[in-house]
Amino acid sequence: MVLINATERSFNDGTYDYDLAVIGGGSGGLACAKEAVNLGAKVAVLDYVTPSPQGTKWGLGGTCVNVGCIPKKLMHQAAILGESIHEAVAYGWEVPSIEQVKINWSSLTEAVQNHIKSVNWVTRVDLREKKIEYINGLGEFKDPHTLVATLKNGNKKELTAKNILIAVGGRPHYPDIPGAKEYCITSDDIFSLSHPPGKTLVVGAGYIGLECAGFLNSLGFPATVLVRSVPLRGFDQQMAGLVISEMQEKGVVFQHKCIPLSVEKLESGQLKARWLNTETQQQSEDVFDTVLLATGRYALTEQLNLKAAGVTTLDDHGKVVSSDESTNVPHIFAVGDVLSARPELTPVAIHAGRLLARRMLGGGKQHMDYDNVATTVFTPLEYGCVGLSEETALERYGADNIEVYHAYYKPTEFFIPQKNIRNCYLKAVVRREAPCQVLGLHFVGPAAGEVIQGFAAAIKCGLTMEQLMNTVGIHPTVAEEFTRLNITKRSGKDPNPASCCS
Repeated sequence: MVLINATERSFNDGTYDYDLAVIGGGSGGLACAKEAVNLGAKVAVLDYVTPSPQGTKWGLGGTCVNVGCIPKKLMHQAAILGESIHEAVAYGWEVPSIEQVKINWSSLTEAVQNHIKSVNWVTRVDLREKKIEYINGLGEFKDPHTLVATLKNGNKKELTAKNILIAVGGRPHYPDIPGAKEYCITSDDIFSLSHPPGKTLVVGAGYIGLECAGFLNSLGFPATVLVRSVPLRGFDQQMAGLVISEMQEKGVVFQHKCIPLSVEKLESGQLKARWLNTETQQQSEDVFDTVLLATGRYALTEQLNLKAAGVTTLDDHGKVVSSDESTNVPHIFAVGDVLSARPELTPVAIHAGRLLARRMLGGGKQHMDYDNVATTVFTPLEYGCVGLSEETALERYGADNIEVYHAYYKPTEFFIPQKNIRNCYLKAVVRREAPCQVLGLHFVGPAAGEVIQGFAAAIKCGLTMEQLMNTVGIHPTVAEEFTRLNITKRSGKDPNPASCCS
């Protein structure tokens, strides 16, 4: 048998310009494109960023790199460092003029944007080295195998491909109220905002809204959050309540059961926002320097002319409905945030994109497993989770068949600066039936993202409560608290620790 090197393999019989064309230069699309090239395919990537209503635009790399995970984590880190400077005094560090410690917003955004631009550049170089053609144009379908890219200068470029991947992601939703697009910003704009945001109103209490409100408030910019219904919808609501409690104690103001009515620009340049409490029907208003909208995101499928491609598997929100990244057209696929009812997370898109390329071009059989995907909300006190929420487990299996182990804990590093520990809490959602499989792990506390990542692998391997209890922890860490869980909610016992070693 003769083995064919991937670089010598060819899928193209000359019928099409490319073996694979990817619409969208974000995490999922790029991962699929690179894997396809590794398998010997000829690939093109189309990517174009339509400026936000405030004029913000960015380079290659998608939401995560430019206006999502990366800049969010950097600003979260900036906020943590600011708090650490004050805590350092309690540890004996002599910090001159501690009262004058403040953030230089311009220096922060410049540093963040410089990093993002470096990633943009490295991404472009990587595509060139892998011989992936990068087309900086807005792509749409002309027919099932033909794409038309509208370039920056208005010219159009046609190309054909045997396989096409939709990986366009999404953009922030703007509520239909006066002043929304004229005066408000979104997560598309906050990380490169040219001036300090000042007193900020955040509309929406999903993870994006809470993360932005959290780091803004910690950076010294007072934040108010309008909560339409429940915070962190889709997450465990007990844990969401702890996150909100911690943010309130740090000074974030929450207006519950409230929806925005209008945003008006005053002569001073400030913004007067009005909102309605849907329970009391009372209207309120206040003046802010910035109004940040975090009311959800929509998929960028409308601009693709999917009708010309024959793609009809869309939900009411324009997202592609699929169990395996396929559409109703055999050679057209979709990955990432554009998929309906899938985790909108960068690592999910990357893994799904790679597996898809292997199935499409390399004879692979493995499909993306969307269950038990870990994630973290980077609020001031982080919330990490993997698996089922308590509510979902109770609904799925019934209260008699679920055990919830829980505990409050005391991070050692919180003692000397006397930081509040009342919201440091974790729990394991477990099936009572032997072998007592762990269905979900939830953790609110420092470095929650780092903590939950390791336990996510255990959950994927079918972790049981006995195995968790028999795991020896690393002392003194916050992660070891999972190995010390022994009190159930059903028992009614006090979940507070007696000491650091109890």
